[in-house]
Amino acid sequence: MSSSPPGAGPAVLVTGGSSGLGAAVVAAVAGSGGRPLVLDRHRPGDGVPWVECDLADTRAAEEATRELAERSGGLDAVVTAAGMDVPGRLSDVPRDTWERIVVVDLLATVAVVRAALPYLEASRGNVVTVASTLGVKAVGDATAYCAAKFGVVGFTRSLAAELAGSVGVTLVIPGGMRTAFFDDRDPQYRPGPDAKLNDPSDTAAAIMFALSQPPGCAVREMVVCAEQETSYP
Repeated sequence: MSSSPPGAGPAVLVTGGSSGLGAAVVAAVAGSGGRPLVLDRHRPGDGVPWVECDLADTRAAEEATRELAERSGGLDAVVTAAGMDVPGRLSDVPRDTWERIVVVDLLATVAVVRAALPYLEASRGNVVTVASTLGVKAVGDATAYCAAKFGVVGFTRSLAAELAGSVGVTLVIPGGMRTAFFDDRDPQYRPGPDAKLNDPSDTAAAIMFALSQPPGCAVREMVVCAEQETSYP
């Protein structure tokens, strides 16, 4: 993964790195000797370098990606862990909310990857995008989230074909995890007390496995979920 200077661990930019899966990836990168960098609206812990950014502004996301890359002397990997959802029937979800979900989950993923590509091509680095089991299996009351995550799946598969031989590309399809992702939902859309959810650190470990492969060895796709979770297959 790394083309960093001697003594410096690989620089890994993580979107949404202040909480949930993103924070788990940041911890895993740091624990392996890497240098996590974060794009988020909230400050990450432990003095991790970051740029405050609302990913719903894709131009700002591109600028923030370039800023962090320049500050760190390049990038070895990008993990697009940021995501959001507001479940509800299409007729009930406000237009601005519906569109924000698609922008944050899909278009910001594209924006960050686009801005990072020159640095990743220089380092022979890696991209890991984070979709969802709802990017391969649709359910009701999730039209925006499913549209965005199905988009991430298609984008990543196309990107892998486009960048083969220059940048490693991995699609991660996680199931539900024990994070704050569900906290602000209406009760009917929260996992029940018996829900089978994965620990985000386990998904982060799978991402680190993908990032640890040598150039030329591609981990193209991974589904990582609780064994008894019902959202997959």
